[in-house]
Amino acid sequence: MQVDKVSARLKDVGGIPVARLIPQSGRRTIGAWCFLDHAGPAVFGPGSDGMQVGAHPHTNLQTFTWMIQGEMWHQDSLGYKQLICPGQVNLMTAGTGDARGISHTEQTPEGIKHLHAVQLWIALPLNQEIEPSFEHYPKLPAWTENGADYTLTTGSYGGHTAPTRQYSPLLGLDIRLKAGGENVVALNSGWEYGVLIISGSLQVAGQVFVENELAFIELNGASSLLLHAETDCHVMLLGGEPLPYPTLIWWNFVADSRESLCLAVEDWNQGHSRFGHIDLAGTGLKRLPAPSVPAKLR
Repeated sequence: MQVDKVSARLKDVGGIPVARLIPQSGRRTIGAWCFLDHAGPAVFGPGSDGMQVGAHPHTNLQTFTWMIQGEMWHQDSLGYKQLICPGQVNLMTAGTGDARGISHTEQTPEGIKHLHAVQLWIALPLNQEIEPSFEHYPKLPAWTENGADYTLTTGSYGGHTAPTRQYSPLLGLDIRLKAGGENVVALNSGWEYGVLIISGSLQVAGQVFVENELAFIELNGASSLLLHAETDCHVMLLGGEPLPYPTLIWWNFVADSRESLCLAVEDWNQGHSRFGHIDLAGTGLKRLPAPSVPAKLR
């Protein structure tokens, strides 16, 4: 087994601090998980507008939001408006191909003082005809075992299966461990894995990882992984089958070619119907323009 340490790049998204773990040079995907942000924990002071993300598009991916603390409104071009609360998942599917897409906004309700979430993208299989959709999952499998608390956000693990829709095999497992605790997690041969440290300190294969670090795991024949909690810690185990094709990401788009990315940028900026429409009246939000694809992106 080989375990590499990936440190976050800090970003500002909609007015809150975000630690971005993937994509990064050399580490772009964990199975079909192709984007990983640890958002917050953010505390909003008096007069703060909280998180405010204007209308923006997506292609060839699913957005996956796992809410830890606080609340957030999701509104999209399919007509859905959904409040997500702690312990819930929002899953939005952009659809596949150059004729499909979706757009949405994200903002915290007035009066919310905290926001803490893990936001991910899942690359869709481009050999499938997938239509845009949105789903909200208020109840997910949760249990306690060997002193650790588990919540299964997607996939199957330990005899439990999450209801979350998948188009390729994935695992998302939220784990809370007590200081000094040791837990062995079972792994699927041939999958890629990563462990995001949300808080605390965790030892993985002899290395210590702390908040906003990712342990990227190459199994090399291993079938399990020992997690040792140096302190009380909160982590998220991500896994999946490796993608059979390269994934290109630019701004909020996923594609398998630069040409598809360029088309998505042009379509969004020209108001193409593939991305639908969101009524922004009364939201205080704006429509965000897409930047041009760099010539060097291949």
